[in-house]
Amino acid sequence: MNFVKKLYDWVLSWSESKWGALALFVLAFAESSFFPVPPDVLLIALCIGATAKSFRFAAICLVGSVLGALVGYAIGHFAWIAPDGSYTALADWCYAHLFSVEKFNEVKALYDKWDFWIVFTAGFTPLPYKLFTITGGLFGINLPMFVVASLVSRGLRFFLVAGLIWKFGAPIKSFIDKYFNWLAIAFTVLLIGAFVLVGKFL
Repeated sequence: MNFVKKLYDWVLSWSESKWGALALFVLAFAESSFFPVPPDVLLIALCIGATAKSFRFAAICLVGSVLGALVGYAIGHFAWIAPDGSYTALADWCYAHLFSVEKFNEVKALYDKWDFWIVFTAGFTPLPYKLFTITGGLFGINLPMFVVASLVSRGLRFFLVAGLIWKFGAPIKSFIDKYFNWLAIAFTVLLIGAFVLVGKFL
């Protein structure tokens, strides 16, 4: 936990640097595949420090995050499936020691059915986005759909944060820290539920 706190403080320190925007891009890029600290931390600090640039920072964060998501997708895809279409040694080992091919295919079926919504939920809520970018490549979900879901979910999240700070300034930070993730989860549940209900009547 001490290491994570130091990492968190290090990320925040970039908000006071002239390289803050570049650091935001790199952080958003890295967080989509391996880095543990979410880019929201630096995004909020930068927006508070320069409110007029809030939407610019959100755009930088979005571009970095989606490009990083593509790297995560590639990691999952190429670490599991060889160029000739066969399973890699890693996949064979996992089938032999961790789970069966049948269980793997059951999870893949969930992606096949709910692919957009799985990526959207991971991108908009506090779920570990990197886990889903990598498994998205692992299960070979449709790449254009993956990009669209990432753009929509990450864009909504980052621009909503930036918009709140642009509108209300620094006082909104405590609200975002306390309630934003819960509101994001509630919004996602309601949105998916609404589409499921609409689908039943069409």
